[in-house]
Amino acid sequence: QVQLVGSGGGSAQAGGSLRLSCAASGATSRNDCMYWFRQAPGKEREGVAVRHVGSGRTGYADSVKGRFIIHQDSAKGTVDLQMNSLKPEDTAMYYCAVDVDVSPWLCPPGGNWSRFVDYWDQGTQVTVSA
Repeated sequence: QVQLVGSGGGSAQAGGSLRLSCAASGATSRNDCMYWFRQAPGKEREGVAVRHVGSGRTGYADSVKGRFIIHQDSAKGTVDLQMNSLKPEDTAMYYCAVDVDVSPWLCPPGGNWSRFVDYWDQGTQVTVSA
């Protein structure tokens, strides 16, 4: 079992920044593939960013490339999502998720990332105003 706790959501103006953090506990390892997803009202859940804990391999949705950065904070033991140049369309519930024990070459996976998720957190709201 893995427990995930996401934090750091809130409100920002367009062009601003927010930082989300995800703390994982339980049966975690350096082979885990950590994700951030988001879901806006009336829309499907979308994979935003992914990082393999051990190798550092990352992947991003086209909609956030160049604006969002997923990285590990070794001091805090978290996987964070730094969100810059925020847009109103970034408004959504953001979810931290994990696919445990994954080869680096399969992180990120092809296709729909959500199919590979083993555990989710409860979500944290991000609201961006124009």
